[in-house]
Amino acid sequence: MRDERLAAVTEVIEAYLTRHPHAADSAEGIARWWLSEGGLDASLEEVCAALGRLIDQGRADWRQLPDGRRIYGAAETASKRSH
Repeated sequence: MRDERLAAVTEVIEAYLTRHPHAADSAEGIARWWLSEGGLDASLEEVCAALGRLIDQGRADWRQLPDGRRIYGAAETASKRSH
């Protein structure tokens, strides 16, 4: 995967989270809904790589549902944790 492509997918996901800070979805949902809103079509592999980058940077996080699926969203900030 090219670095420019990964950067573009990462940027669109991060912009979506900025506009919708309480949004959460599976990688499949992010690929289908969030990226289409940003005018980008990306594979599941690209979305997972971008999510990994955002998680490593502390900008996104995930939680596991009882059925085993992961749901991704914005990482909690210190102000959110204090409420």
